[in-house]
Amino acid sequence: MIQVEEIIKIAKKEDASDIHLINGLKPILRKARRLEKIEKYNILTEEDMFEIYDYLVKGNVDKDNSYKENKKLDLSIEYDDIRLRGNISMSNEIPLVTLRLIKKELPKYEDLGIPDIVRRMTFQPNGLILVTGKTNSGKTTTLNALLNEINESQNKKILSLENPVEYKHTSKKSIIVQKEVGVGGDCLNFSDGVKNSLREDCDIVVIGEIRDKETMEAAIETAESGHLVIGTLHTKSCAETIDRLVNFYEIRDQATVKYLLSSLLKLVISQRLLVGKDGNLVLVPEVMVVDNIISGLIRKEKFSTSEIEDAIQSSSDKGSIGLINSLAELFVNDKITLDQAKQQIEEKNIEILNRIIMQLRIKKDHK
Repeated sequence: MIQVEEIIKIAKKEDASDIHLINGLKPILRKARRLEKIEKYNILTEEDMFEIYDYLVKGNVDKDNSYKENKKLDLSIEYDDIRLRGNISMSNEIPLVTLRLIKKELPKYEDLGIPDIVRRMTFQPNGLILVTGKTNSGKTTTLNALLNEINESQNKKILSLENPVEYKHTSKKSIIVQKEVGVGGDCLNFSDGVKNSLREDCDIVVIGEIRDKETMEAAIETAESGHLVIGTLHTKSCAETIDRLVNFYEIRDQATVKYLLSSLLKLVISQRLLVGKDGNLVLVPEVMVVDNIISGLIRKEKFSTSEIEDAIQSSSDKGSIGLINSLAELFVNDKITLDQAKQQIEEKNIEILNRIIMQLRIKKDHK
């Protein structure tokens, strides 16, 4: 039988972020974005994969039924002092397993490279803050670092809805209640959890993922009722985030949603992770502070992502940070290469990137 616990130990020792267990392949680790086989193991068989499935599900009937019905299952597991987020899906009717290792110690907020404006915005009494990015862009780490920062500095009641719970927080200056969403969890779905928060005397509601219209509506209602709502979304830029939120709704309802978003949305941070010149991952943030200009653009009948991007780029005095500015600063500070910076933007913006790099270098030389 394949020793899952031994593989988990190896992954921790080698500082891997993920474990991939796939029929017909040796166990694979992801280390600093690279995939590496664990050579000492044999190729995984169909029988191995069903044994791994049994190990992870541990005879839980609800989880087993959910997997068979939906052909996928999210879960969290613990082994010794190691916590993992797991996903079991299906390929050729055989379980396919991906495990994400969760570091026991949450990185300090200031060590992540998140602009301070994001932390300062959490002192807003109400409204909506969104942490966005593609898969594996560090959204969950950023969200939990913010949560920890609030916990240490503010006196609030925080409700966090997660699928699954990754970092476990201990109440400090704030009270933190963490609920696992999904089959066998503390609430069936995110929208139900958000709606019930109105009866739980919360100050801040954290939504692990806004993935549908129902959750978005619940988030808006909660923010409207005087709470601060912090959530994550799978989008690649701040402008695309607005577009995604609006398109959750039918065309006839979009004008109303735009008006609500323009008044409730306080800040969006969209982040990317690049492998830096030193081999470590580097955070590339784009930050949109919703000022009067951006609020007006959101309300426009014909929404334009390019206008939003231009407004972010020219609103640095309000705390907004354009993607091009972040890339230019990382290059000037010798964190990434020029080629890496160029690969993250469209061809038409390379001239702007070069100009900002020149301005930053002049500024640096005069210090």
